[in-house]
Amino acid sequence: MRTLIKDGTVVTASDTFKADVWIEGSKIVGLTDPALRAAQGQPDTVVDAAGKYVMPGAIDAHTHMDLPFGGTNSSDDFDSGTVAAAFGGTTTIVDFAIQSKGASMRAGLDTWYAKAEGKAAIDYGFHMIMTEANPSTLEDMGALVREGITSFKMFMAYPGVFLVDDQQIFRAMLRAGELGALITMHAEIGLPIDVLVQRALAGGHTAPVYHALTRPEIAEATGTERAIALAEMAKVPVYMVHLSAQRALERVMEARDRGLPTYAETCPQYLFCTEDDLRGDPGDEWKGAGYVCTPPLRPAHHHDHLWRGLRTYDLQVVATDHCPFCMKDQKELGRGDFSKIPNGMPGVETRLHLLWEGVREGRISMNRFVEITSTAPAKIFGMYPRKGSIAVGADADVVVWDPEKKFTLSVETLHMRVDYSPFEGRQVIGAPAAVLSRGELIIQDDQWVAKQKQGRGQFVKRGTFAL
Repeated sequence: MRTLIKDGTVVTASDTFKADVWIEGSKIVGLTDPALRAAQGQPDTVVDAAGKYVMPGAIDAHTHMDLPFGGTNSSDDFDSGTVAAAFGGTTTIVDFAIQSKGASMRAGLDTWYAKAEGKAAIDYGFHMIMTEANPSTLEDMGALVREGITSFKMFMAYPGVFLVDDQQIFRAMLRAGELGALITMHAEIGLPIDVLVQRALAGGHTAPVYHALTRPEIAEATGTERAIALAEMAKVPVYMVHLSAQRALERVMEARDRGLPTYAETCPQYLFCTEDDLRGDPGDEWKGAGYVCTPPLRPAHHHDHLWRGLRTYDLQVVATDHCPFCMKDQKELGRGDFSKIPNGMPGVETRLHLLWEGVREGRISMNRFVEITSTAPAKIFGMYPRKGSIAVGADADVVVWDPEKKFTLSVETLHMRVDYSPFEGRQVIGAPAAVLSRGELIIQDDQWVAKQKQGRGQFVKRGTFAL
């Protein structure tokens, strides 16, 4: 099958140029001058990209599909969540498999393979959450890396569930250095946070906003500094997930200014939502439960710092931390006790819509838009140049982006399996006109057009960290 994407403007992380994009099977095989189209032969399928941008399919390097958390499971599984991702222009996700306390990482990984197989509509990979770093798990890291699980997440938060101490983090970092793998860090100091949570509840403070008030900026900044120090001692790179705050960013900036291989992502919720959203509406403070995520939303002044970090390359990636829970029956578990509200927000479908506002407002360039949503995560997480680029030989994961298409973000228009949208009624300008995954047209004009949906996604065996 030969496909032509014609008359579009190709946008990569480094270049912008007019070209026809030729695809054979699952691969990009040519980028040619539209004036020379007749010499290229006849395609089987034509996608008209006139007046539109042709970009590499987006990569969401931080999702949580079908995640058990807080007595329930995230409402999107690998079926609904990956379909929603595709409608938003994302063609690859990297989800998190979990090692249960006392169990092997292999058992956790096999559980996540089973969750995804036969369900995922787009390509997917896995990070591995390590809840213990003992001799057995450190040995298991080698087998997982050979299998294409080349990044491991560790937590300084959630005592008794995910938290690991500095000694375990340091051991895992040393082992990662031997393997060429990458440690990613949830960098909040969780033990003092738990004290603040208990003090708030004892004082009768149960509303959703206290999720933010008990997780102050300094807890994230201190965790970030500790993670960087441990990585410096181990002489390895480190990647901060979901960075939310100015002072945490300053710790990353200082490390990068010293030449340390320190990387960080932020998320759309930290660029567009604020602590005020957690306060709900007048007379309905519970509405704030829909904005409970960790780290928490910050006051609005943090937005400018994070956008600056994206412009200056101190932040490398915008992922979503997509972890949706419905207001009914799921977020409700925390009525009367904010600490029991399942942590997470929906976002896998709306990331590009929102970030394009940053392009329209001059906060970032189109090329930087491509870099932070596709190319950088592909490079950092061992998928480049197969993913993350419009180039000969790359997977034909392509988004044809209409920069003037108006779209309203709403439960009625989005495909995520959740009963609210944090951006309900927000009109955005810029949306996918077509999405191709491994050369197959899957989305066109807001419709799923591929013959197969469930199970068409493939596992991506990732390489080791190579920046």
